Amino acid sequence: MDTLKTKAVGRIEETMRGVEEGSLRYRILKSAKEFKTSWVDLGRALYTAWKEKLFKSWGYATFDAYTAGEIGIRKATALKLLKSYYFLEKERSSYLEDDFIESSDAARVPPIESIDLLRRAKEGKRVGGEDYSALRASVFEKGSEPSEIRRELTRMIRQREDLDPEEAFRKRQRATMVRLLGALRSIRREAAASKLLPAALLGEIAALVKRIEAELPGAGADGGGR
Repeated sequence: MDTLKTKAVGRIEETMRGVEEGSLRYRILKSAKEFKTSWVDLGRALYTAWKEKLFKSWGYATFDAYTAGEIGIRKATALKLLKSYYFLEKERSSYLEDDFIESSDAARVPPIESIDLLRRAKEGKRVGGEDYSALRASVFEKGSEPSEIRRELTRMIRQREDLDPEEAFRKRQRATMVRLLGALRSIRREAAASKLLPAALLGEIAALVKRIEAELPGAGADGGGR
């Protein structure tokens, strides 16, 4: 997980001096400074700024430009904050109540890494119902460290594949198709730029890319899976 660097914190403090105290923009900046201990509050505030496009009134054309330029976090980190906050809102909304966040109990909120692992396990259907319940308990009830959650999830996935050979085959098949898709896209871009291949052959490669994309849900024009 990215953390705010010293220079970034300095920039945040400088920006805070010119922002109205008590405003949402000020609150996001303050939360960003305390990122390690208040990711939930930061996630909630960022979610509001993203959903209502408030960053535009703050002088930024895109949400990515705002998070990178003003609070010093990368696109992947901002996306993880948004997704983890929204997931927590569905799974354990009591953690998002103001009196909880502002109390000392806020320290009991699981790290964002743990929430992100649980979210991806559920949304990607990587584990079954009973395993997910056990993993959820490890995150919310036992307070297991992210490294422990990761090991537990890996064990569950491997056990599931051992019990379900078809699932293991589908996983290997998808991984192979993702690698092939990436290679074909790279070759097509390079060949088109250098004009090393005939237009007809480039068209065939493009057609093959589309066929593979159709077999891989979520593999958009520049995707290729996670």
